[in-house]
Amino acid sequence: MKHVLVTGADGFIGSHLTESLVKKGIRVRALAQYNSFNSWGWLDQSPIKNDVEVVTGDVRDPFLCDKISKDVDTIFNLAALIAIPYSYVAPQSYVETNITGTLNICQAAMKNSCKVIHTSTSEVYGTALQVPIPETHPLQPQSPYSASKIGADAMAMSYYNSFNLPVTIARPFNTYGPRQSARAVIPTIISQLASGKKEIKLGDLRPTRDFNFVLDTCQGFIQLAQCSDAIGKTVNIGSNTEVTIEHVFNIINDIMATKATIVQDAQRLRPEKSEVFRLFCDNSLIRKLTGYAPQYDLSAGLAETVKWFTNPENLKMYKVDIYNV
Repeated sequence: MKHVLVTGADGFIGSHLTESLVKKGIRVRALAQYNSFNSWGWLDQSPIKNDVEVVTGDVRDPFLCDKISKDVDTIFNLAALIAIPYSYVAPQSYVETNITGTLNICQAAMKNSCKVIHTSTSEVYGTALQVPIPETHPLQPQSPYSASKIGADAMAMSYYNSFNLPVTIARPFNTYGPRQSARAVIPTIISQLASGKKEIKLGDLRPTRDFNFVLDTCQGFIQLAQCSDAIGKTVNIGSNTEVTIEHVFNIINDIMATKATIVQDAQRLRPEKSEVFRLFCDNSLIRKLTGYAPQYDLSAGLAETVKWFTNPENLKMYKVDIYNV
């Protein structure tokens, strides 16, 4: 990798990945979603924003995708709509961005001779039928979001099978860390505690997740991009552990030295058949292919996340009293 394109670079994982690539001396073109405020999302806060070529646009536009893919050797495709609750409200927008956007990126990559690292999600597995979850686990569309990502993954892999486009599907489990959206459970917990609330509003506490600190997820992306044996494969990125949401709350409560209690908020509950109750990553394939080893255990990663969110300058960007769909 010498010159790469990161789509979704203005987002949570995308901004961290952009920084990680720049620190490795790689030239980055970063796509931020166009808006009339000329905002580059989290890249506006990044210390490396002057070291990247930022372009604005939308992956739904095939002409733009072709233009920004020129002269790059690798595309990290992270542009996506990802909020599960909003996918119940606006499912067509998920199809247009996640599936059609992936189609546009793959077509542009084929035309411009780029490798593609396409971003999937562990949500495509649905509630685990076996644990830990290997890449061969059946796919279960338990929300419009996960259905759109299953379609996007299939579109990306079809370009490998049909046209020999060098594609790797990176399938991260639950990534967390600084800059994550307040719709995710860990920022929800921390931001409410940091604002002084004694009763923390959450949804179902029973589901388990395999949480991976954002810098470890980014390292997984980079290692897969550097691994020729990963081409044509779908590869999990995770910690190979699982914890309940309640356990995560208790760890954060201890780190922040608070004594808050939990109140179940009905609007945060998913429809019964849509809730994914168990996600537990089998990361043996990425370890075999790349030697991948997460550097942050859950306690260390949560401590870093708490440190960032409790900075008043960062916390003020979150609307703690509003449930973020």
